[in-house]
Amino acid sequence: MSCQHETGIQPAPFGVLRLPRTVVVGAQQRFAAADIAASLGSNVLVCTDPRLAASPELTALVDSLAAKGLAVEVFGETEAELPVPGILACVEGLKGRRIDAVIGFGGGSCIDMAKVVSVLLTHGGRPSDYYGEFAVPGPTLPVIALPTTAGTGSEATAVAVVSDPDLGMKMGISSPHIVPFAAVCDPELTYTCPPGLTAATGADTFVHLVESFTSITRERTTALASERVFVGKNVLCDPIALGGIRLVGKSLLTAYKDPENAEARADMMLAALYGGVVLSNAGTAAAHAIQYPVGALTHTPHGVGVGLLLPYVVRHNFAAIQPELAQIAQALGRDTRGLDLRAAAVAGVEAIDEIIAGIELPATLKDLGVQQEDLEQIATLSFNSKRLIDNNPVPLDLPGVTGLVQAAYAGDRTIR
Repeated sequence: MSCQHETGIQPAPFGVLRLPRTVVVGAQQRFAAADIAASLGSNVLVCTDPRLAASPELTALVDSLAAKGLAVEVFGETEAELPVPGILACVEGLKGRRIDAVIGFGGGSCIDMAKVVSVLLTHGGRPSDYYGEFAVPGPTLPVIALPTTAGTGSEATAVAVVSDPDLGMKMGISSPHIVPFAAVCDPELTYTCPPGLTAATGADTFVHLVESFTSITRERTTALASERVFVGKNVLCDPIALGGIRLVGKSLLTAYKDPENAEARADMMLAALYGGVVLSNAGTAAAHAIQYPVGALTHTPHGVGVGLLLPYVVRHNFAAIQPELAQIAQALGRDTRGLDLRAAAVAGVEAIDEIIAGIELPATLKDLGVQQEDLEQIATLSFNSKRLIDNNPVPLDLPGVTGLVQAAYAGDRTIR
């Protein structure tokens, strides 16, 4: 290593990609799930939420599965933010039933429900037995993910997030074993998403892409890929993240303002998939860590929280991520020719601000209902998400996070 630095030779590129075995993208492709499920066995569980359980889209999916000779069980009570009691109720109701594959049909909570249920049906126990990284001891029942929103990227991730009432906060299960067997991404399923949901899920996608692209660069040890689920910024994730950022810049505002624009919906579905891929391998950072206690306190959507926080996080990290911000500026259509690095990076920050403002997210934590006296607790609780804190490109301590939270409360967008 020292010899490399002395001669000016840079370390060899490092990258990690853990992906679904099959990825299918395109209009009408949701019906490809039936053939995939039929290859895995004869008994299928579908995890969805009450609204989708009563939808014609769910009926059509079940009919397509039944046409392949599959026995289908539908659990239609998945709750937003995925409370642990609902997961346990689903598993309890399946006692004595054989399940060969689990389909998550819906937003991130439905797909994460499928993941956690597959873990518990295979390995037993409770969700809390698997919190953290690498706690799932082996392969699980195969999961087929059919997202109906373009946001969480859960269809491609090695993480499931649950709400644990005993702890009073969200907790993550992170393991390569819970990457879905298949991701089937049909943008037609997002056409009916209202503007507010399009904004929240689109912001979530955007933050996944930006935080993964600007995450920490770790020391390239031979054990890194086995020691961490989220390995930080790397050569395989970077081009995927930039590609997703370009799609967001091109189409998020259009999807928000013109929900029936098929091209914009297709772009955002693809961007969400890209965001899931990079967050699952490179990992997200401070915006996500801070949002967890903010969301628990204010009961606001995850995407709204992380989207609101992103402008403040990139400013906090500015000194460490100027080259990446300059590339983000270009990906979002800013002309940076002739600018020095700092000016190009500032253009990147301003382009990020413009996207977040364009989808009309709240501008400050105060706008979400956070009180001044809540800020210290928010900062402290952010450190419960150690994997996210550790992934930030600037080392985070309590004073640093407290300053970041205070800026987001006051609306201080100074670039230092």
